Amino acid sequence: MTATPLLHGLPPVVDDRARVLILGSFPSAQSLVAGQYYANPRNAFWHIAGELLGFDPAAPYDHRLTALQARGIALWDVLRSCRRVGSADSAIDPKSLAVNDFADFYAGHPGIVRVYFNGAKAEVVYRRRAHAPPRLGYQRLPSTSPAHATRPGVKLAAWRAILEDNPS
Repeated sequence: MTATPLLHGLPPVVDDRARVLILGSFPSAQSLVAGQYYANPRNAFWHIAGELLGFDPAAPYDHRLTALQARGIALWDVLRSCRRVGSADSAIDPKSLAVNDFADFYAGHPGIVRVYFNGAKAEVVYRRRAHAPPRLGYQRLPSTSPAHATRPGVKLAAWRAILEDNPS
């Protein structure tokens, strides 16, 4: 896997209103090319977020980000860089993992009180490699990836948890 190029993730989407951080593992190949979180149209993230927060999931990307930020939600990934062929979390070379600097991130965004993991890989890598403050609440949600199929409505129901920290 060493011949595989080192991939670099996306910067966080965050502002001073952030109370909640949603963490994925690492952007998909489509997301890296587009420079946008959850760019794969089969990924359920934007559909779920739009349904829960009342915005059009087909709106331009910057409008969707504005809608999240208006509700105090930040987006980022656990990994800053890694080697991977394709987009599957299972294809990430474990020897290549570089975790984002969460200590600096949380110091700069003290309003964040809750972290939601978009799937198991994000949670496992974060808990093993990130030095995170214990003051935060943590919860794993089902992955919005198209690789993780579930019955219709199951993901949406689980993701309703983000509304607890974002009442309107």
